[in-house]
Amino acid sequence: MTATTAPAGSRNRYIDTLRAVAIVRVIVYHAFGWAWLSFVLPAMGVMFAIAGSLMAASLAKAGARKAVWSRIRRLLPALWVFGAIAVPVMLWHGWRATDPDHPLHKLQLLFWVFPLEDPPGSSWGEPFWEVLWYLRAYLLFVLVSPLLWFLYKRLSWVMVLAPLAGLGVLVYTGFRLPDQIDGVMWDFVTYAACWIAGFAHRDGRLARLPLSVLLPAIAALGGYGGYYLFSNSAEYGLDLNSVPIARTFWSLAFVLIVLRLKPSMAFLDKVPALAEGIRVVNARAITIYLWHYPLITVAAMLLAHYNVQWATPSYIGWMLVVESALVVAAVLVFGWVEDVSARRKASLWPPAPRALVPAVAVATPAPSAPIMINGTPLGTPIARGVARVGQNPPSIME
Repeated sequence: MTATTAPAGSRNRYIDTLRAVAIVRVIVYHAFGWAWLSFVLPAMGVMFAIAGSLMAASLAKAGARKAVWSRIRRLLPALWVFGAIAVPVMLWHGWRATDPDHPLHKLQLLFWVFPLEDPPGSSWGEPFWEVLWYLRAYLLFVLVSPLLWFLYKRLSWVMVLAPLAGLGVLVYTGFRLPDQIDGVMWDFVTYAACWIAGFAHRDGRLARLPLSVLLPAIAALGGYGGYYLFSNSAEYGLDLNSVPIARTFWSLAFVLIVLRLKPSMAFLDKVPALAEGIRVVNARAITIYLWHYPLITVAAMLLAHYNVQWATPSYIGWMLVVESALVVAAVLVFGWVEDVSARRKASLWPPAPRALVPAVAVATPAPSAPIMINGTPLGTPIARGVARVGQNPPSIME
């Protein structure tokens, strides 16, 4: 009698782990402002690269319309719920809701509905809107991905390098657009290379690229990014997020490294709590990202109330504890929105995947001597294992 083990689920545990670590890094960076985190793990570049890889998979499988619409449908409801709280709170604190100098000042609130531009907010309410640029940039990449994918399939690695050329043109010509869309342009050229590198990860071109080509390219990109960061440290400090050129090159080099790796992540089977944390972060990625920044402000106010001194070991420890508790509370209160937008049954906690069911073992009788015709056997017994594989629910980012 023989039996086989069912193959692993369709999700990539390494990619899920990488994204979860990047999201946690974002939270820690925003909580403490440690500049070294920006180049030890350029989290936004990693998140855009993973999103690009998943987008390429959807484009190849479902086509442009379904791939784009599914992401819009799964992204916006969480933002709407967040805005339904943030906007009234800011209005209550005296925000006028429009900027008379903005060309679309009468329509600005619509960016809380469909963020083609950063959703507006008051100076008091900065924790509500400061990090929403990521959702705006993500939405733009989603909308233009069919075109980027079309060009990538024809131009290959030229499309990965094209944003670097675009960045150089912007820097050395001093070209600027009106303030309302200048940031959109800069974010696009900064992270487009990472997004398209995700395409190369998905279709296997990155895996097929010889190391004799890849490693020098990574060294050149990372070397230039590091050189530019350190040579401009007097003006910007050693925070990669303050130096767009350094951030672009360093992020791309980092992304090419981590996407080329293929660790099995088998150790997660021995640490169930860690595996569960990674699963939940991925299943509630947008909820966590939206709420973590205002909750850092709440946590800081609580620590200040109890006279916990800033930047001390006690402050760091308590900030991590309080912020984690608040984020978990946000997941419990608001995370169900991600289930609804993904057309799943709403739940307080993202449901665990179905357990892997071992393959059915089918007895294989000992083969008898086959009937031969001109030396050719008519047939032999065949055993086949049938398995049902449980899969994690897809993340809202996929």
